[in-house]
Formats: sequence, C-alpha cells, structure tokens
Amino acid sequence: MTGFAPFLPRLRHALMACALSAVAVCQAVAADTPKPGGTLVIGTTQSPRHLNGAVQSGIATAVPSTQLFASPLRFDDKWNPQPYLAESWKLAEDGKSLTLNLRHNAVFHDGKPITSEDVAFSIMTIKAKHPFQSMLAPVEKVDTPDAYTAVIRMSQPHPAILLAMSPALCPILPKHIYGDGREITTHPANSAGVVGSGPFRFAEFVPGQRIVLTRFDKFFLPGKPYLDKIVITVNPDAQSLALGMERGDIQLLPYESVSTDLKRLQNNPSLTLTRKGYEGVGALNWLAFNLDRKPLSDVRVRHAIASAIDRNFIVKALHSGFSQVADGPIVSSSPFATTDLHRYPYDLKQAEQWLDEAGYKRNAGGERMTLTIDYLPGTDEQQKNVAEYIRTQMKKIGVTVQVRASADFASWAKRISAHDFDMTMDNVFNWGDPVIGVARTYMSTNIKPVVWTNTQSYRNPKVDELLNTAAGTLDATKRRAYYATFQKIVTDDLPIFYINTTPYHTVASKKLGNLPTTIWGPASPLDEVYFK
Repeated sequence: MTGFAPFLPRLRHALMACALSAVAVCQAVAADTPKPGGTLVIGTTQSPRHLNGAVQSGIATAVPSTQLFASPLRFDDKWNPQPYLAESWKLAEDGKSLTLNLRHNAVFHDGKPITSEDVAFSIMTIKAKHPFQSMLAPVEKVDTPDAYTAVIRMSQPHPAILLAMSPALCPILPKHIYGDGREITTHPANSAGVVGSGPFRFAEFVPGQRIVLTRFDKFFLPGKPYLDKIVITVNPDAQSLALGMERGDIQLLPYESVSTDLKRLQNNPSLTLTRKGYEGVGALNWLAFNLDRKPLSDVRVRHAIASAIDRNFIVKALHSGFSQVADGPIVSSSPFATTDLHRYPYDLKQAEQWLDEAGYKRNAGGERMTLTIDYLPGTDEQQKNVAEYIRTQMKKIGVTVQVRASADFASWAKRISAHDFDMTMDNVFNWGDPVIGVARTYMSTNIKPVVWTNTQSYRNPKVDELLNTAAGTLDATKRRAYYATFQKIVTDDLPIFYINTTPYHTVASKKLGNLPTTIWGPASPLDEVYFK
C-alpha cells in the first residue's frame, strides 16, 4: 500500500471529475428531454378570418389550422415526407394513385373516429373550395375500400400530390360536422366550436385579438403534444410584438421580417433567431406589371424599369442585410430552382437606352411617361418603402411614378383583382411545389378577377406547355429541366421583376425546445415543442 499511497489524491480527483462529468451529462440529457406542460404564447400581426385551412390559404389561417387539424403527412427539414395521420402510404408506379393507410387510434376532438370517409370528404372539399385550384386538379375521386384505407385516384401523374398532403394544405375535417349541407366556406364550425383532428383543440377565437387552443389528451401520437395550451395573440403592431418577446410575455414570434426588430432581438441573450422553417413557404417580394396596359405591354419598358432598380441597395440599406436578392420565380431554397436566368444588373444608361428604343423619348420637361405603383399594405419595410424607392429611381430615367396606398388588404386586393393597376408590389409564396404556388401566377388559363392569380395578364403558350408538362412528369430530372426552361423564359418576358426573398425569421425564447424548423416551419403542428 505504501507505493500506492501517493496516487490516492490524484485518484480521488479523477473519480470526482468523472462524477461531475456524469452529472453534467445527465443534466444535459435531462435538459434535452421534452417534458410536458406550459402555455406557449405566439405573437402575430396576422388576423385570420376563420380557422379552417381546407378552404383558406395564407399563414394567418395556417398557424392555428395546423394545430387544430391533422394532415395525412408531414415533412422534415430535407423535404422528405413523414408519417402523420397516415402511418404509411404508397404512390403507384404510374403516379396516378396514392394509397394512404390511416392510424387506427385517431379520433376527432369530439371522440368520433377518424376514418377514410373523413379523408375522402376533406380531399374533395379542398379540391373544390381551396384557392389553390391546381394543387388537387388531377384528383378525380377518393376510394375508401375500408375504414382505414383511402386511395386518391388521379387522371394523370401528379408529382405534387405528396406535398399537397402537408399540414397547411390538407387538414382532415370531420365529415359528420362539415358534411351537413351548409356552405363550407362560411360554415359556423370554421370559427366557433371547431372540432378538429390535430394535437390541440379549440378553446376560444376572438377575431383580431386572440386564438386559444388546449392540449388534446386523446391525440393519436402517444405523449404528444407536450404543451398544455397555445395562445396566439394578434397585434397589427410588429414593434409591440417584439417588445413582448423582450419582456417574455411572448415566447414565439414567427414570420418576423422587420429588420429593426430583428437587429434588436438577435442581440438579446434570452432569445434565438432562425431562418430555418421557411423553405416550403418560399416567400418572394416582387414588382408585378399589368401587361394589358401600355406602355408596360412592351417588354423593353419592363426591362428598363428592372435595370433602374438597385436590388443590392434594397436588401442592404432598406432591409439591413436580412433579405436576399431574388432573381427568379422559384426561390433558391427550392429543389426546382435554377441559376440559368436572365438577370438585370443595375444600369441606368441601359434603362434609358431601352426606353429610347421602345419609342418613349424624354419630352421638353425630361419626362417619358407616368405610371402608378401600388403595394400590399401592412408590411412597410418590404412593400411601401420599396415602392417609394422605386419611385425615386424611376425619376432618374424620366418615368414619373405615383405611389398609391390602399386603406387595408381588402382594398388593395379588390384593386389588383380588378386588374386596375399599372405596377404593384406583392409578397407571394411558392408553397413547396411549383404546381401549388408558382404556376398560378403564370398560366394564361389562370387570368382571373381574383388576387394571387395571373393578375399580370401574362400569356405565353410555351410557358403554359412547360408548366402543364412538368405538372404531370414523375421523372425528377426531366421535371427540373422543364422548370429550368420555364424560369429562363419568364425572366426574359419579365411579367414580374423579382426583388428579394422575404426575410422571415422565427424568434423564440431559449426556454423552448424543438423549434419548428422543418420546411413548413410554424405552418406545421407544434406537437413536439416544449419548455425546457
């Protein structure tokens, strides 16, 4: 023992270090282990008209709807489909049918079982009533061979069908509630006493103020959700919501894009910011032209306007570097994006040359033409401020631009739907697959008196052909090639000049675990979010 004695202090020290290390590891594991309980307060400027995402698009509805209603599938952060209400699925080799195998333990919030009849009813309702008509256009019917099998039958291969089964796009509704013969777009169950199929159940909806949801104890995923309650607080003042995050009154602030708030919040040690979670939404800020009006019907005029806009200035100076320049109709985070595009570097001399070639010479007062520009109200940094900047830039090339404000979204939407505009700023989403969120803007068959359709009145038979062919092509390589050609053509025709990607961020308390960072981000179920 005499020779061993000198090593005892070091041995005790080593053992103590190991013990402390083990404690630290245990603490880390405990911190990473989700625990149930707590109320999550989410801040938003968006006020939904109702809570039924089957008949309403947009993030205002998507956030509460994806908590109230389950969808057949969900997606991870790599664009891979994952089981949700459907525990398994199979897309036929010819791409003309999708079989969904439903969970046997799923019930609606009123205790009634969720069956294939509900899935069939929901999918056909979405096909008929959802604003994204191309999303389920090939669907002919849904067969229900048994209570837990739904087979979606399509007239042609439809590669977008899996993404169409996503939380924000395919909420499964109770047929016994909504199939009562009343018009579903105005059904009272959209706003009061909502009976859903998702992880949280309806408690309260005060339009323009708050939405309160509580944990559904019989949710089909065991142990989920972790949270007891979600309160979505609505405030049109983004700065007030940012202050609420700083005070700790709000723990989650999705779709935050105001650079002054982002700069301040990113320096707060109790908060975390992430861009992840918006790849599926694919938000673009752009300038749209009315091609049915002169002089904008001349592509040279559109090229000139594009060349007079310094987008690097916009993203760096107006957006403080939080946004990124956008060059085409498909966001760079999409698997279908291409870099082979027609681009318009900032060049005032080139802009003047194009206007001269188009026959719009400066008059004695130095003016060539007068145009109006509208903008989507409510997001000044992305819309109004950019519109005002474009006005000053156009003056440099002899184009007088009058900026027209709209009192609210409804006023702007009415004007744009009526095609009563020269140019308008807009913020439009890709929604994951070009079939769902991109084609609607460029198909000549979608020129309608409805906002977020082809309100530019853009007509190109080749583009129609490419979009239709790509929509029914299963081969991923060929499909990407069709969309690449489409992007090259449309950036040359330029019915729209792409300004920037909308710099959406999720701001969250560091007390939260499992932040929503899949491709659908906050527009997906929050059943895995928990308080550490």
